[in-house]
Amino acid sequence: MQRRTFLTAGVALALLGGTAQASGDNRETVAAEVLATWYRLALELVRHTPTYTPPVASRTLAYMGVAAFEALASGDARLHSLIGQLNGLSALPDRATGQGYDTAVILTAVMEGLIRDLFANTGPTGQHAVQTLSARLAEQAATGLAADVVAASRSYGATLAAAVLDWARSDGGAVIDNMGFPATYTLNPAPGHWVPTSKIVLQQAPLLPDWGKNRPFAMPAGETCTLPPPTDYSEDPASPFYAEAMEVYTTSGSLTDAQKQIARFWSDDAMLSYTPPGHWIAIMTQVAVEKGLDLTAQVEALARMGVAMADAFIGCWSAKFQYDLIRPISYIKKVIDPKWEPLLNTPPFPEYPSGHSTQSAAAASVLTALFGDSYNFTDESPTPDGVPTRSFASFWAAADEAAISRLYGGIHFMPAIKHGQDQGRCIAAYAIALKTRA
Repeated sequence: MQRRTFLTAGVALALLGGTAQASGDNRETVAAEVLATWYRLALELVRHTPTYTPPVASRTLAYMGVAAFEALASGDARLHSLIGQLNGLSALPDRATGQGYDTAVILTAVMEGLIRDLFANTGPTGQHAVQTLSARLAEQAATGLAADVVAASRSYGATLAAAVLDWARSDGGAVIDNMGFPATYTLNPAPGHWVPTSKIVLQQAPLLPDWGKNRPFAMPAGETCTLPPPTDYSEDPASPFYAEAMEVYTTSGSLTDAQKQIARFWSDDAMLSYTPPGHWIAIMTQVAVEKGLDLTAQVEALARMGVAMADAFIGCWSAKFQYDLIRPISYIKKVIDPKWEPLLNTPPFPEYPSGHSTQSAAAASVLTALFGDSYNFTDESPTPDGVPTRSFASFWAAADEAAISRLYGGIHFMPAIKHGQDQGRCIAAYAIALKTRA
């Protein structure tokens, strides 16, 4: 069992583990550890940066994955750049001909540039951790290298980071005002539409209502991977919608201890966890270590995973605000039992489809494409206090459990779970189809 910790400068660096040790014998090992170290810090920053709700986290992890991949692709003829394959990505800087470069130093610089910018509003402790780590990795990655190689590599990494950030600023998700909640928002007063589920003043409007309008990465912009509409709203006890609500209600009243643990294991709350996309990135990096993936395979996987999950949140949020469906807690309290409370806190945005179901299906699709459909693993990601780690026979077994956890938690109807998974599979196909090898 792992317990959540609060970020301090000392804790942050301890969580990072051993940083890269420069070695003339194996520069790829140094580069791989540089990348892993930056990702470990990024995941800690996700759970300690106030604006980092799941959609925002997915966006950052996608840009990190693309930047890491392009850092290698720029100097490896075996790799095929994502330029022209990702929406809006038309050009990136090239390495200078005839100049020596080092991948570890480039990755140090490009990740530093991205993380400083994308986590610019993290707290003082996070800022100090970024500053300390930047200096430590820069020094260690440069050990034993010629000064001109270090200078050229750092310059290229910084230039690549700036180019990726320029691309990112036009996607619609670069600025998060008011913690992601619009200052003004008009609720649809018709029955069956979303109503606030929290008494917090900020959450009387839904989270990131325009996120579904953001530019996707690999998924075509516009109507794609669409979903059937949710069940027609009705308060009639004989209606299908009432039956769906009763399923949530009766399930919540008969949860086993195992089902409660599943719900809590996958809760992945903002500010308390890596969030759902960070959770799946942690799974992927764990698998990379278990399988001994080389650096090239790691950056390919990180790019595909990041792109798939970011697009999953865009597609999911587009559907959420298209259908604007009421949450189980609002319906059940109004129609069935005014004293009912779900196991998990209901997130402040519309119900259909389930975000965790959508992005977990996208992540499992990518991981299955990369590593097969019967990879056994124990998820070693940090868990809530008192919740043990869990083992799975496949990535889809984990994704299915993440999805059904939303029923156990009392925060989704079953169609949102099932159709969310369908949407995630569809969206992931675009990331899986990306050409990464020449």
